[in-house]
Amino acid sequence: MFSKILIANRGEIALRIIRAARELSIPTVAIYSEADRNSLHVRFADEAVCIGPAMARDSYLNIPHVISAAEITDADAIHPGYGFLAENISFATAVEAHGMTFIGPEPRHLAIFGDKLSAKAAARAAGVPLLPGSPGSLSDVEEAVRFANEIGYPVLLKAAFGGGGKGMRIVDDPESLRKVFELTQAEAEAAFGNGAVFVERFLPAPRHIEIQVAGDQYGNAVHFGERDCSLQRRHQKIIEEAPASGLSDVLRDQIRKAAVDLVASTQYVSVGTCEFLVQGDEFFFLEVNPRIQVEHPVTEQVTGVDLINLQIRLAAGERMPMTQDEITLTGHSIEVRVNAENPWNFRPSPGRIVGYNAPGGPGVRIDSAVHEGAMVQPFYDSLIAKLIVTAPDRSAAIRRAIRAIDEFVVEGIETSLPLQRILLNTPEFRDGRFHTRFIDTWLKARAEAAEGEDAQ
Repeated sequence: MFSKILIANRGEIALRIIRAARELSIPTVAIYSEADRNSLHVRFADEAVCIGPAMARDSYLNIPHVISAAEITDADAIHPGYGFLAENISFATAVEAHGMTFIGPEPRHLAIFGDKLSAKAAARAAGVPLLPGSPGSLSDVEEAVRFANEIGYPVLLKAAFGGGGKGMRIVDDPESLRKVFELTQAEAEAAFGNGAVFVERFLPAPRHIEIQVAGDQYGNAVHFGERDCSLQRRHQKIIEEAPASGLSDVLRDQIRKAAVDLVASTQYVSVGTCEFLVQGDEFFFLEVNPRIQVEHPVTEQVTGVDLINLQIRLAAGERMPMTQDEITLTGHSIEVRVNAENPWNFRPSPGRIVGYNAPGGPGVRIDSAVHEGAMVQPFYDSLIAKLIVTAPDRSAAIRRAIRAIDEFVVEGIETSLPLQRILLNTPEFRDGRFHTRFIDTWLKARAEAAEGEDAQ
């Protein structure tokens, strides 16, 4: 096992890793920017090192500074959390080159799954269903039009690297494709340093279902059930739940098996997530996130498995501590991502929190690094807390989530909670009749209705 872990991240995920490491009796090192000097992850780690100014490129994304912090503190492993350097091949390679362990996948797996085209190739080789599309990156717009005509419109023009909705366009006809092709390439190049794009069939109202998986160095691969992450705005998840409701047992088993087959066929080592689009009784491979996910707590709640603990143990070379038959799902869990932003236009809302009360009671978990008096910085992601509720069934979990939101007080900044409370109360969510575009269409209809009332 490791003697000391440096955590190359901040906020709630850094605290989450500190807690898991402490239960394994492993000392931790926090890194922090000058803006984060008074953050909780700095306070609760065994050691802390300032690695630069507030801007992420000068601190949390500065690979030489992160490596140096690990060297001067004698850390023998680095946990990247999610975001920042978690999927950076150069960083993982540098960690290994300096004689330390990267607590995550090997660089070759980051390479396979960091490129959506090579990820699709791996999925194809494992027999996982794929959306019809171009087999590789497109050389020019005319090639894109030829493939789109074969697939049938609408199609999705998509960056081969990256995510988060950047470098992505829904296209309804050849003329529109010609107009946005170079723009999408430029956006992909600016966001991800690579302008490669491809085209694939567009599903108008799919569900986003992901399978939590893990593999060890001995060829063992398991899944921990699925999560439904369909409630998104601008391709960013805001409410997740486990398990997914409304799937037939046959379809559920098929998706889970596909994820495990992909992990096994690529000899993937670490925890990760295989993501799929589901429409009707069909499912299609979307991508693999080779890291811990923001929404991992809902899986922990229904399986009783500490996924960060498992991730550390697998990186240390341990064998998978459970078989598939020993992994069971009990109850239902919902996660609400609390973002520091206006709930209606999604503008970031940094500032000082002047009043704070976290909800409690049975089945309520808060993963957060904020408190009364904390400063929500404008330099980083707007996520400030994750509200996770667990109950015996989905209906009870929804009621518990609404009750917990009513107890959640964050004053001094705006948060996404008012929107999320309404969404949890909609008939569509309660009945499981939602999809990845539900929030966008719901907000549009809400705005149009308000304009109609104002006009009367």
